[in-house]
Amino acid sequence: MTKLSVNINKFATLRNSRGGNNPDVIKAALDCERFGAQGITVHPRPDERHIRYSDVYELKKVLTTELNVEGNPKEKKFVELVLEVKPAQVTLVPDAQGQLTSDHGWDTIAHRTYLTETITMFKQAGIRTSIFIDADLTMIEGAKATDTDRIELYTETYARDYVNNPAKAIAPFEKAALLAADFGIGLNAGHDLSLENLRYFRSKVHGLLEVSIGHALVCDALYYGLENTIQLYLRQLGT
Repeated sequence: MTKLSVNINKFATLRNSRGGNNPDVIKAALDCERFGAQGITVHPRPDERHIRYSDVYELKKVLTTELNVEGNPKEKKFVELVLEVKPAQVTLVPDAQGQLTSDHGWDTIAHRTYLTETITMFKQAGIRTSIFIDADLTMIEGAKATDTDRIELYTETYARDYVNNPAKAIAPFEKAALLAADFGIGLNAGHDLSLENLRYFRSKVHGLLEVSIGHALVCDALYYGLENTIQLYLRQLGT
């Protein structure tokens, strides 16, 4: 079964745009769980323009599903947060400061030593690790050397090309999934997955354990309602 982890950053963006606590990010996360999501993803950034570090501490207290915390471990505050909160999973993302959204994966060859040391630290704390990477076989080979538990495939190129040629768009991800399986690495995916392209992706990518979806899901919820939208996404995943 492929789990749906709802990225709630956009709820926090809306809250922060007016101050106060509307919408209530913690309540939104609990509602996502209640409506069927099997996990909650947050990506705190140094400027706290959406999810705040304080939100992550509060979420850990109340969530009953898996908490996935994404971010760049080169930020000391992020590392401290993860080690204190001890989420079910930490996803290492090579974001630069001020970056609008994640737009590339790690070079697991160039950063192998750094990633290996960081992953070892988090795993010793009992936290499952995942590396955000492109669907590149060389990068997956590099990921194997770091002893990461999982990789998260960056799916923006799939989403962009799906509308014109689904078979061509999915091909690199099928190959990446097969290699990850051969190496015994768990497989996650995320970025621009939507109601339009998710079912096809799920049907073609072997061993997909989890998808993290935020922007498209929140946009759909404006029209369909949050509960109905989560159910629609779960149906695309066959759950």
